[in-house]
Amino acid sequence: MRSLLLATPAAPADIDGRYAWARLTIAFILATIGGAGTWSIVVAMPALTAEFSVSRSMVAVPYITTMIGFACGNLLMGRAIDRFGTMGPVALAVTLHGTGFLLAAHTASLEMLALWQGIFIGFGSAGTFAPLLADISHWFRRHRGMAVAMVACGSYMAGAVWPLVMQPLIESGGWRMAYLAVGAICLVTALPLTLLLRRKLPVPLHAAAGEDSGAPPLATSLSPGQLQALLVIAGLGCCIAMSMPQVHIVAYCVDLGHAPARGAEMLALMLLAGIASRLGSGWLADRIGGVRTLLIGSFGQFLALCLYIPFDGLASLYMVSMFFGLAQGGIVPSYALIVREYLPAAEAGRRVGLVLMMTIIGMAAGAWMGGFIYDLTGSYAAAFLNGIAWNLVNMGAATIILLRSAAPERAVASRA
Repeated sequence: MRSLLLATPAAPADIDGRYAWARLTIAFILATIGGAGTWSIVVAMPALTAEFSVSRSMVAVPYITTMIGFACGNLLMGRAIDRFGTMGPVALAVTLHGTGFLLAAHTASLEMLALWQGIFIGFGSAGTFAPLLADISHWFRRHRGMAVAMVACGSYMAGAVWPLVMQPLIESGGWRMAYLAVGAICLVTALPLTLLLRRKLPVPLHAAAGEDSGAPPLATSLSPGQLQALLVIAGLGCCIAMSMPQVHIVAYCVDLGHAPARGAEMLALMLLAGIASRLGSGWLADRIGGVRTLLIGSFGQFLALCLYIPFDGLASLYMVSMFFGLAQGGIVPSYALIVREYLPAAEAGRRVGLVLMMTIIGMAAGAWMGGFIYDLTGSYAAAFLNGIAWNLVNMGAATIILLRSAAPERAVASRA
């Protein structure tokens, strides 16, 4: 393994080879570690509310700044790996991420906590999401869809692992001790792993492997700017829709008279189903292309959102939540695959980063919209209808890309 990860130039055999799979393993681990940044504040919210004596809306401010930092970090770190390679930007990101936890543990005010969460933790966490998705897409051709999906699963795995790590620490020593422990764990584990990403990307070698100097294998009548704009619209629309169940499912259950714990179980079920969905969608994308995979996932999400309105019994909600997770898990990784299928490989980092930044903005905006519409109407029915409308926007943008593009079989054939 060590010989596979030395800082030697990439060779054509590395693409889809042993080194590519080793790099995929490292990227998945880094994504799981880096995902601590987006889940820690959620776990710590009750303890923060008690210590700082603030309202639920005020204690949500650090979460908002985390998402802002995460969104900006995906864009800027994506641009950085295009220019400087992967190791340096990711090493900087994980350093900011771990250091942010250590600084936040010593903060004396909620305002300073929000600052550390945004500038250090959220921004640093982004370095293990979009940049790694873009990076791993360069190392696979035959199994690119599966590789991107597996790295994307790291964020969901983080949602399963880090709450289990943090909650006992908070109960025994408070949220500050938990933050110190998480910061130390992240620095000690993630920073050495970044050194294993030293090998340069194999983009110039695509010509030797049968591609035209890294040019995308699919043709489209859309200009790069038009395609990017459609992906931005699609990413915003899908995640405004996606946020409705993911953010409000617990409150929705309470509104229907069910216990909050049932809503938490439904959220966990969504995440587990999402992992299966991402892997399955990656396998599917390797066969039918990213755009069609996106449309299948988006249509499934549309159906699930529609089913939430009439089926409000406890058993029905469990089933619909599982179906929702199976539908939506593969949507976000599909954007990285579409970028690699239609746009120059050398621009993958910044273009993937921009689209994923918009998905994060969509999640934040959708969460706010759902609460605002509920406050206006006193019911989540209208909020689900809002999500359905935005989901149709996503499907419309994806359909335009498909209709203006070459058949996906050409991309699959070029990877064989």
